[in-house]
Amino acid sequence: MKIAVLPGDGIGTEIVAQAVEVLNVLDLKFEMETALVGGAAFDAHGHPLPEATLKLAMQSDAVLFGAVGDWKYDKLDRPLRPEQAILGLRKNMGLFANFRPAICYAELVGASSLKPELISGLDILIIRELTGDIYFGQPRGRRIATDGHFPGAEEAFDTMRYSRPEIERIAHVAFQAARKRSKRVTSVDKSNVLETFQFWRDVVTDVHKDYPDIALDHMYVDNAAMQLVKEPKRFDVVVTGNMFGDILSDEASMLTGSIGMLPSASLNTENQGLYEPSHGSAPDIAGKDIANPLATILSAAMMLRFSLQQGQAADRIETAVKSVLASGLRTSDIWSEGCRKVSTREMGAAVVAAITKTSKG
Repeated sequence: MKIAVLPGDGIGTEIVAQAVEVLNVLDLKFEMETALVGGAAFDAHGHPLPEATLKLAMQSDAVLFGAVGDWKYDKLDRPLRPEQAILGLRKNMGLFANFRPAICYAELVGASSLKPELISGLDILIIRELTGDIYFGQPRGRRIATDGHFPGAEEAFDTMRYSRPEIERIAHVAFQAARKRSKRVTSVDKSNVLETFQFWRDVVTDVHKDYPDIALDHMYVDNAAMQLVKEPKRFDVVVTGNMFGDILSDEASMLTGSIGMLPSASLNTENQGLYEPSHGSAPDIAGKDIANPLATILSAAMMLRFSLQQGQAADRIETAVKSVLASGLRTSDIWSEGCRKVSTREMGAAVVAAITKTSKG
């Protein structure tokens, strides 16, 4: 089992280090190789995704990714910015299905900004399509407008595009995931305004004919954003496009108490995957040993389950995380009265200790 370890920038190095410590106590044989990515790679090699890093990722069974980005790189030309590394990895590895589970642990009900009765027992799976939409659509760029309200003015443009095969494969993923859960899928679109998403709705509806045992409903993205706050437990599996999924999954993460608790998996057709926390590089707290490593540790558990076929080991990590939370340990983002505030390294060490204790028991 070969794992490419790409810590990246900001808090990425700190949180990935804790996930690696967790993997190292599982008594499994891993070949882990670390490489630079993002701003760190640009500083060293002049590009956020060096050829050697991409080659390592392509040749690995899975990628454990931290986070990329820093404000100091914001003035670089867009192709050289750290964030292009993750887009490049998704494109080259063919990662089309992004799984973002939003689970509210019983111990963290008080950390959410919503009333306990709204989020107690919450378990949502957001499935985000990763290869289409305005993130990759062509043409894109800047030009002088020849029409519109301000002809002759400078303008920028991006193109929203989806093909039938792109929508079909992510719809199949969503319906198959729902079969292992509560057999409910909500497809989120903006079909009342965008032709792209009328097409999305039509294709998802066609694919649904192959899954008569699954309940399907459609929802406009603005309504979905409201319902996630108003009545979040009405959702089970949510499938949507690249941009809407990016936004809604971050919203869902805060229902759980902190985006520091939200893991993610991005898979291709061969179940090769990239696993990362849903949060960013947080340069403002980098190096302070206060970041929450649990999203990264839980991402490592998803890696074991989806790409490395080590479901039992994944269960051990998830059980250890629950045990640590039940003991009252909290990083600052999820801390509340009566709990003990711990550092990044202390939280990681606690998860390691919980796993070790279970294996000895």
